[in-house]
Amino acid sequence: MRAIHVSIRRIGNSQGVVIPKPVLAQLGLDAKAGVEMTIEDGALVLRRPASPARTGWAEAARSIAEAGDDELVMGEFGNADDSELVW
Repeated sequence: MRAIHVSIRRIGNSQGVVIPKPVLAQLGLDAKAGVEMTIEDGALVLRRPASPARTGWAEAARSIAEAGDDELVMGEFGNADDSELVW
């Protein structure tokens, strides 16, 4: 792929680069999965994550619950003013 020029834009208190849609499509990247960002030899490198964040968490939680191993470790506790809360 030939080099393309993109601008650095202000985004709130940060700055960012808008990655053109065709580049995202070519790399198979999307906002849902995000990217892994590193700096290598003075270059900013974006890569597809090895696995999406929290992959397998739902299944693991379900398995723990089915095994009955999901009791509270610290027990119930509240804040001193919780009795005044209205839900």
